[in-house]
Amino acid sequence: MVYIIKFIYSFFTPPGIFPTALFILSYFTFKRNKLLFKWILSIAIVNYLYVIPITGQLLLLPLEQKYSVPKNLDGDVLVMLGGGATHDTHDLNGKGHLSGAASSRLISTVQLYNETKLPIIVSGGQVFQDSGNEAEIAKRLLVSLGVNPNDIYMEDRSLNTEQNAKFTAELLEKHQFEKPILITSAFHMQRAVQHFENEGVAVEAYPTGYLVSKKIDLYPLQFAPSNQSNGAIAVKEYIGLIEASFLRK
Repeated sequence: MVYIIKFIYSFFTPPGIFPTALFILSYFTFKRNKLLFKWILSIAIVNYLYVIPITGQLLLLPLEQKYSVPKNLDGDVLVMLGGGATHDTHDLNGKGHLSGAASSRLISTVQLYNETKLPIIVSGGQVFQDSGNEAEIAKRLLVSLGVNPNDIYMEDRSLNTEQNAKFTAELLEKHQFEKPILITSAFHMQRAVQHFENEGVAVEAYPTGYLVSKKIDLYPLQFAPSNQSNGAIAVKEYIGLIEASFLRK
């Protein structure tokens, strides 16, 4: 009964209310204007597909499975990419928190550091006026989790993935690192690798923060509109991949 209620009300709360309204509108235009009916119905269908979980999962799966977690690491530095941060939220030892995606990257970075004791480059600046400096916050958190501050290098200028790669490449050359292990979200890894390749840097991919299981199950709520459908994340990544391909040197 609980799942039935969830399924029904998903069509009458955002974002489900929008395709629902369009479907209703198309019904009232069916006899009056066939061309308008087709346009509205088409928009309603696209909108519906965009906000249901199964679509986002199907789009994310090939992105997340592009790279596998390597069994044997062969690198001389860990490179962690930022992914959003607040600047004025209180923490135990300072201000600012990393976003969910960035936090999962941080956890994997600490795990790899404890395993390898390799130095770490944290990459990410202050993207917006009301966001935190990702590299600075990441370094503070890494130190609080036991990482030696002398093992952390900050790249705190980048505003997007392209700049992550560009400015990190400069640090790699400056400190003579030749085998970077790249740590970022699985859905983001393909685009990140492309940008590093554009800078002439070969990386070993270490994907983390998976959003989709390898096996996708079908059940009614997979077809119920949700604000956690992941469709927007997937579309952003595919657009970013197209952009990165145009920037290839």
